Amino acid sequence: MAKYILAIDQGTTGSRAIIYNKKGRKVSSAYQEFPQHFPRPGWVEHDPHDLWNSVNDSIQRALAKAPHASISAIGITNQRETTIMWDRKTGKPAHNAIVWQCRRTQDRCEGLKKRPRMTEFFRKKTGLPIDAYFSATKIEWMLNNVPGLRARAKRGEICFGTADSWILWKLTGGKAHATDYTNASRTMCFNIGEFKWDEEILKKFRIPRQILPEVKKSSGMFGRTVRIGRLQEGIPICALAGDQQAALFAQTCFEPGTMKSTYGTGSFVLMNTGKKRPVSKHGLITTIGCGANAEPVYVLEGSIFTAGAAIQWLRDGLKILKHASESGAMAASVANNAGVYFVPALVGLGAPYWDQKARGAIFGITRGTHASHFVRAALEAICYQTKDVVDAMQKDSKLKIRSLKVDGGAVVNDLLCQFQADILGIDVVRPKVIEITSLGAAYLAGLAVGYWKDTREIKRCWQADRVFVPKMAKKTASSLYAGWLEAVKRTLTV
Repeated sequence: MAKYILAIDQGTTGSRAIIYNKKGRKVSSAYQEFPQHFPRPGWVEHDPHDLWNSVNDSIQRALAKAPHASISAIGITNQRETTIMWDRKTGKPAHNAIVWQCRRTQDRCEGLKKRPRMTEFFRKKTGLPIDAYFSATKIEWMLNNVPGLRARAKRGEICFGTADSWILWKLTGGKAHATDYTNASRTMCFNIGEFKWDEEILKKFRIPRQILPEVKKSSGMFGRTVRIGRLQEGIPICALAGDQQAALFAQTCFEPGTMKSTYGTGSFVLMNTGKKRPVSKHGLITTIGCGANAEPVYVLEGSIFTAGAAIQWLRDGLKILKHASESGAMAASVANNAGVYFVPALVGLGAPYWDQKARGAIFGITRGTHASHFVRAALEAICYQTKDVVDAMQKDSKLKIRSLKVDGGAVVNDLLCQFQADILGIDVVRPKVIEITSLGAAYLAGLAVGYWKDTREIKRCWQADRVFVPKMAKKTASSLYAGWLEAVKRTLTV
């Protein structure tokens, strides 16, 4: 019986299970969406049962499509920061999951920022800015607002985890409570200099140490499955990794200075900086990724909150598009943006600006502006935001950036990739496999069981589809980008 790796990609709106072969090619897959809950404006929740059911349903259907497959190992990648707490004995969730997008603790974060030296305190220990995006204040909110939860947590009856920990717990029948360095580094409770939970931070948020999962290297033994439908008992679960770090690994960015950008609902640019921890002075996050031996390495990250979501808004909000796939042709139907700039601060602006109160704005509208200019401005905004982050990375890392690997659903759009290359002035490289996050989890799991010998073998699996070389005159690119910076300046509130 042929042997394969099963990867689970637990995302913000749905879960996917993919079975990969030794060449890193998909054998079968299944996807299941789950409901989103918005109990108040700015609040976002998931029912942990829905989240697990979507994972299990995807696994069962992917296995059904490959009935003769023998699974050698399982890897899990996941939406990061989303916070789940459950009963250690019964597995019953204590509350709905608080999703990374949720802003309910924004005021708490603003209060922390106003206290002397707090911003530097958290940045030094965790590499992160104080923001509701991360898990720490979400944990604190649950402990303060769910009746009896804090007392149960102190008694050791409660587990906390991000989505990876919850799925691991379910797959092992409650036998494993663990996470990996990449996910732990997104909680704002983890000391990335000492590679351990930070007792001083836990004390500030009154988080009992006993609720936290064990933290391990991303590739290695995390537990074994119990029998669940078609999923056999005893399969080793050998990888956990946050979605963006998994994508960085799948793009074979193993050496310092290599980087990728994933274009999805948001956009996330990550650069491997190796063993030396960088200190960002230009609005980036320092976090943890996986090196050539899956060991923890430092990574600079720029999180762009709205990328493909801007196209979705044009489709669902303004009804300019019927389908997002129309955006490329519509944008290409005009020669240029005609001076129109769209700053898509629909949920504030992330890196490098970090302005939670900024709101979306469109500039440069004239009588000659029509719908295609709006669409083109939205696509161009994705590229301008990426340049904001890449420029900040170059300044922080002092490394020469020669090319950018791209992935995610939006990179099927040739216009976007070419414009990205033009604005950056470097090659943009699109791989043959563009939905690459799950592949990173598969590689990390496969390395742990010897399915792939080493990362040199993985590098041979990676193949470029197309390299986009800059074609635009530098003067033109500089002028366009200057227009973007002026539009951002007029949008910022801080």
